[in-house]
Amino acid sequence: MNLALFDLDHTLIPLDSDYEWGQFLVRIGAVDPEDFARRNAAFYAQYEAGTLDPVEYLEFALGTLARFPRSQLDAWHGRFMDEVIRPALRQSALDLLRRHQDEGDLIAIITATNRFVTEPIARALGVDNLIAAEPELDAQGEITGKLRGIPTSGPGKVIHANDWLATRGKTLRDFGRSYFYSDSQNDIPLLSAVTHPVATNPNALLRAHALAQGWPILNLFE
Repeated sequence: MNLALFDLDHTLIPLDSDYEWGQFLVRIGAVDPEDFARRNAAFYAQYEAGTLDPVEYLEFALGTLARFPRSQLDAWHGRFMDEVIRPALRQSALDLLRRHQDEGDLIAIITATNRFVTEPIARALGVDNLIAAEPELDAQGEITGKLRGIPTSGPGKVIHANDWLATRGKTLRDFGRSYFYSDSQNDIPLLSAVTHPVATNPNALLRAHALAQGWPILNLFE
């Protein structure tokens, strides 16, 4: 059995689900359009530049979710899937996932975005295993606004991938081949930890690094 790990945003889908969720909340009038859009855009620019503080951003994102009951959030997310995510799904990404599934590989999506936003997207992609930033839930299942554990970004992806594999009694070394597909230089730590890193729809910084390292480059959305 081989291992195939996938980033989500701009890797398997041609957008940033966290940013688009924020824009969706603005469009439906759930949040203040000026203040939220300004902060959401600033955090996204920091992510693109590789300067984002993941804890600061997650506290912002999860704090926004905590303002609403889970039933309302789930109803909004259903609309978000129909209006934003499903129209953006690409057959090329689905085919890549199916190829690894058909080969019997162990597959997981590992994303810096929180589980509330990404779990329905992983289901739509047909992926059962999701490693994501975990929002704290209260006894009633409501989101408290706090993060559980460490962020699933940068070096944190390596830690979370190893922890997830440990629950299955495995390590990265137990696989003949371990793949990780990602678009961002933020994921260089995990890309460097697998045997088969693939720069997928890479931004300029990751493209330059991949070329220097001799890593393959895959463009799914051209």
